[in-house]
Amino acid sequence: MINTPNPKDIVEAMLKNDHFSKWLKVDLIEISIGKCKLGLTVNKFMLNGFNIAHGGISYSLADSCLAFAANSYGFKCVSIETSIEHKIKVTQNEYLIAEAKEIKRDKKIARYDVHVTNIENQLVAYFKGTVHISTKKWELQ
Repeated sequence: MINTPNPKDIVEAMLKNDHFSKWLKVDLIEISIGKCKLGLTVNKFMLNGFNIAHGGISYSLADSCLAFAANSYGFKCVSIETSIEHKIKVTQNEYLIAEAKEIKRDKKIARYDVHVTNIENQLVAYFKGTVHISTKKWELQ
């Protein structure tokens, strides 16, 4: 019988091959079953032509946060539907924090809300995501 790895070990395993989250330089602030909190600092390579953070940055941070929270149970999950509402602009050197919380989970589907805030706790973006829960378990060595 294989024991379910703890959520931090699962995230560390996911990050080994998650080159995009590594490029974002996400900080794992907190992880527990069904919840995750990540942070990142916006750098100049994340800015668009208006000299503000590209919308894909807050989206990507939220998406990674969703993935880590969903996979924290030990079953491999992938997103099947996501959406985002951008609330305020973000500039270079701002620190963003994404916090994913599970809203509903059944055998095959789970739903999460992710709030992305800045250091002043202002809501930057609101992200919703639905994941498919596979029967494949994380088996770490």
